[in-house]
Amino acid sequence: MNIQIKNLNHFYDQSKVLSDINLEIMSGQILSIIGPSGCGKSTLLRLIGGLEKPISGEITQIGSQSKACLNPITYIFQDFALLPWRTVEENVSLVLEDHSLSLKNKRAIIDDVLDRTKLKDFSYALPKQLSGGMKQRVAIARALAVNPEVLLMDEPLSALDSQTRELLLEDFINLWDRKPFTAVYITHNLSEAVRLGNKIIVLSRRPGKIIETISIEKPISDRKSIDKDLDEYQKHLWDIMHDEARAADAELLNV
Repeated sequence: MNIQIKNLNHFYDQSKVLSDINLEIMSGQILSIIGPSGCGKSTLLRLIGGLEKPISGEITQIGSQSKACLNPITYIFQDFALLPWRTVEENVSLVLEDHSLSLKNKRAIIDDVLDRTKLKDFSYALPKQLSGGMKQRVAIARALAVNPEVLLMDEPLSALDSQTRELLLEDFINLWDRKPFTAVYITHNLSEAVRLGNKIIVLSRRPGKIIETISIEKPISDRKSIDKDLDEYQKHLWDIMHDEARAADAELLNV
C-alpha cells in the first residue's frame, strides 16, 4: 500500500505549520524525514496516521492491504508506552486482544515477533526489569504483531544512549531485511536518516515545506555505521539543516 499526499497544508490557530506538502510513500520502502526543531515533522506523522485532519489537502491510501494485516497504520514512539504491570509477552499480546483470532494464531504471532526482535528469553520480564533498548524492542515487537502496512516512527531511538541506539539500529535493519515493510521515520540524527532511508525528505523551518528530496540506491542491509558511500549524503543534509536551523534561531530571536 502506498500513501499519496497532495497539496497538504496545516495550521494551529493562525500559525501555519506545514505548507504545500506533496509526497508519495512507496510500499516496502523507508522514508526518513528530517528538519529543524518545530518544523512540523511530528505533525506530518500525525496527519499521515489519521490522528489529526489536515486543514487542506489530501492523504490517500493507494492499494489494498494484505489479509494478514490487522492494523494498516501503527506507531512507534520514543517513550516506549509499555504497561508496567504487563510482561513483555502481555504487552505484545495487548494489540491482538480486540481481534477475532484463535489462541493458536495469537500464540504464533507472539512467538514470531518475539523471535524476530530477540525477546524470547525475556517473555515473562516486566518493563522495570528491562533496559531502554529492550523496552524499545518490545514496542517494535508490539507494532509488528499487527503486521501493519505502514509503520510510523517518531524519533524512536532518541531517548537511548549512543551504543544502545547503534545496536537497535542494526536490529531494525535486520528486521527490515528479513521482511521489508513500509515505514516513515522521523529523526534529528542524520546518520540514522541515511542509514535507514530509501528516500529522505528535508523540511524547512516553520512552516515546514519540502526543500530537498534525496534517494539512496545502496541497499539498506549494506549500509554500515562507518560508510564512505553515505558520507556525502550526510554532509549535504547537514549543510541544508545547518542553514535552516540558523535561520529558525534567528527568527526566534527577532520575535
